[in-house]
Amino acid sequence: MASPGSPVVLGIESSCDETGAGLVRDGKLLGHAVASSMDEHARYGGVVPEIAARAHVHSFTPVVRRALDEAGLTMADIGAVAVTTGPGLSGALQVGLAGAKGLAYGLGVPLYGVHHLAGHVAADTLEHGPLPDPCMVLIVSGGHTSLLLVRDLARDPIVHLGDTLDDAAGECFDKVARVFGLPYPGGPAIDRAAREGNPKAVAFPRPLTGPRDERYGFSFSGLKTAAARWAERHTGGELPVADGAASLQEAVADVLTRKAVAACKEHGVGTLVVVGGVAANSRVRSLAEERCQKAGITLRVPPLRLCTDNGAMIAAVGDLLVRAGAEPAPLDLSIDPSAPLEYAALHPVARAARAAAAPAA
Repeated sequence: MASPGSPVVLGIESSCDETGAGLVRDGKLLGHAVASSMDEHARYGGVVPEIAARAHVHSFTPVVRRALDEAGLTMADIGAVAVTTGPGLSGALQVGLAGAKGLAYGLGVPLYGVHHLAGHVAADTLEHGPLPDPCMVLIVSGGHTSLLLVRDLARDPIVHLGDTLDDAAGECFDKVARVFGLPYPGGPAIDRAAREGNPKAVAFPRPLTGPRDERYGFSFSGLKTAAARWAERHTGGELPVADGAASLQEAVADVLTRKAVAACKEHGVGTLVVVGGVAANSRVRSLAEERCQKAGITLRVPPLRLCTDNGAMIAAVGDLLVRAGAEPAPLDLSIDPSAPLEYAALHPVARAARAAAAPAA
């Protein structure tokens, strides 16, 4: 039974191939569970939207019950429901939103639509407490690579200093892993193979790091192509996969951490938060730690279990919104598969309130 105080927020995540449920109150993670359909997609070398949506249908109720059991709570203890409404796969988002609406309506509790990437940012608060105001956030995942200036996550607009212009870092790992003959998902496979390799073996390019390049933009398409051409040159011979993986990983980690630390220095920000699935990469973490330490910057990275998609991170955003007094979403809330990251809340009521509060031009 939940104790008096702020309400327990149930978070639902279903934007891709993980069905996640998490329970958070007052910034504390009470319990969470995740079911992944990754094995079903592996044979195709990537996520199949229809398979993902079907898996969410089957996993939704068991995952919510597992999260409640871990927390020692019941449905009656839930005081609010937060759900990812974008960005993500349309069918997958629809399943999560339908389930969340049903729970919110049935329990008579408020519903909050949450931006998926804001969830990744909030995931760190479950381990390290409230985010400093301001802080620099580097989001690195399969579909997104962004450098953000974040203040109050629940109230303030999120400032984009730079985003990926083409392939995201995780997408680069996935595509190159396929070329190298490594299994899907590519990120963990590249990381494992790199342990036996020499990161200086191949001089892969560092995209957008020249003096005339976009200072905080990212581009990993050319790096992907360079790795593919390097592999092609070994046709007929044995491909030194470990060296290729280590060199690729070093190039990605170098670009990510170099730009993130430079942004912290330029904007006078003392804390860097690295989140998203690629934040689980061992070289990204170690190089970020090394460079932040030299620059006198505090580094915050969520534990591995909170780096990949999960419901706890969505519950964390919902908890922040509830405590900030944010307006709940209407029950006719809809998904936005390509939603830009502007605010943590992602629904019309929140947008209307922000527009009304904005100063007149």
